[in-house]
Amino acid sequence: MLVEVLVFDGCPNGEGAFALARQVVATEFPEAEVRLVDVPDTETAERHKFLGSPSIQVNGIDIEESRLVEEAFSYSCRVYRTEKGVHGLPPEDMLRRAIRTHAGLAP
Repeated sequence: MLVEVLVFDGCPNGEGAFALARQVVATEFPEAEVRLVDVPDTETAERHKFLGSPSIQVNGIDIEESRLVEEAFSYSCRVYRTEKGVHGLPPEDMLRRAIRTHAGLAP
């Protein structure tokens, strides 16, 4: 399994997203590889189906299920809508669900 944290230079939430990904992977599926991916331009954003910085993908699929139908990419800062409001990092449980789903574990 490959967990990628996609960010562009200067993203204020990039380091937090990478730390979150490493923490969740360590507890849920330690065999997975966690990689930080620089998205320097719109061409790279389009190639990675980038939905804004930071984005986390598991095996190339964004962890935010409600946005999987989007065809467009976004070379901008990203926010996640949560029960507690809008945040620059995804909720930990969203990432856990994505990893468990890709690992074939019970949700």
